[in-house]
Amino acid sequence: MSVTAIFLAFFLMLAIMLAGVPIAAVMALTGIVAGVLAFGWPLVESMGAVVWGVQNENLLTAIPLFILLGELLLRSGIADQMYGALSLWFGRLPGGLLHTNIGCCALFSATSGSSVATAATIGTVAMPTLDKRGYASDKSLGSLAAGGTLGILIPPSVNLLVYGSMAEQSIGQLFVAGIVPGVLLTLCFMGYIAFANRGEHGMTEVSAPLAVKLRALKALFPPVVIFFIVMGSIYLGIATPTESAALGVVAAMIFVALHGKFTKDFLNRCFIQTAKTTGMVLLIVTSAFVLNVTLSLTGAAQAMTTWIASLGLSATGLLLVLILFYLVLGMFMDVLSMQVLTIPIAVPVIVAAGIDPVWFGIFVVLMCELGLITPPVGMNLYVVHGVRLDGGPFMDAVRGALPYAVIMLVFTLLLIAFPQIVLFLPQSMFQ
Repeated sequence: MSVTAIFLAFFLMLAIMLAGVPIAAVMALTGIVAGVLAFGWPLVESMGAVVWGVQNENLLTAIPLFILLGELLLRSGIADQMYGALSLWFGRLPGGLLHTNIGCCALFSATSGSSVATAATIGTVAMPTLDKRGYASDKSLGSLAAGGTLGILIPPSVNLLVYGSMAEQSIGQLFVAGIVPGVLLTLCFMGYIAFANRGEHGMTEVSAPLAVKLRALKALFPPVVIFFIVMGSIYLGIATPTESAALGVVAAMIFVALHGKFTKDFLNRCFIQTAKTTGMVLLIVTSAFVLNVTLSLTGAAQAMTTWIASLGLSATGLLLVLILFYLVLGMFMDVLSMQVLTIPIAVPVIVAAGIDPVWFGIFVVLMCELGLITPPVGMNLYVVHGVRLDGGPFMDAVRGALPYAVIMLVFTLLLIAFPQIVLFLPQSMFQ
């Protein structure tokens, strides 16, 4: 397959998506039509085995389990208590409760694995308090939108699961690789808030006695315990990612029961929402694998690898080009669509350029995070705008998130310059 044909097909797919056709339908139809044109109808008949294989992939069973884990914590009220506890510790810092937004998003991310769920949950809890205490809407919305992006970087992450499945990389290594960048990015966000809001808000928050602060820490116990159960069981070799997700769900159900929320109606709502989200995710992933069959058999990945090599770009130059590419793509596509559309082509290219595929998984997630807070299709911007109470303009969320987008770009450049920030932990733990 020629490079020109690949680019024409890619931009045609983008145009159809922007016209409103669901991403899963676009990828499946592209794979089928291109397969028929290249190899005839027998290729389409073989697609059934591909769909069956994807739906029976044990690794992908972890996706509904992690989604259910987030739903349990979302609907049980545990997030409300987390926010109250962290506000006692962070409220007096320059920027006040904006730090609490970031800290609570990071902590919730360590159990939910979803950026949209994180932004929606913490935003719903935080906005009434932020409005009541006079925080500027743009700063409040920006910190919540940016904090929500941590949901797909800090493990466990559904998007890292999808990347690992499609790129055939170790989920355990990807999860470990996301820890240090996730913590550092959280600190960068909080450092920016402290600098940009020095002298504001923090001193107006009530100072609680140390004993009260220590007692409040018990609200952080559930997410911390669940995180260590999920991640510890993977790192110690006790459980696979799927089994660790199941252990996390069991632990979450125990905490839900201790909070007195374990009812039939509660579980029914959690299960229904999990089924809806899982159906959407797995339909897209399955369609991506159908497209991948055609891409593999037509030699599209090999053609792109050869073409990129002919340009004479260094590994750094290639990554800078990919940053621009993902920035543009993120303005028009959601996170999962960006991943499944680009991973089959991008991974062979970066491997040929000598870039570690585990490191690239974190890079892709960071680029997807940027897409979550860049208009016009920044999902987190719409989520936090939807939970605000004053009905203000959407541009407040865009304006508030812009500095965090710049921070993420600079942070990505830092990871390119010092890849060991990502690779040190997985290399030391999985050697």
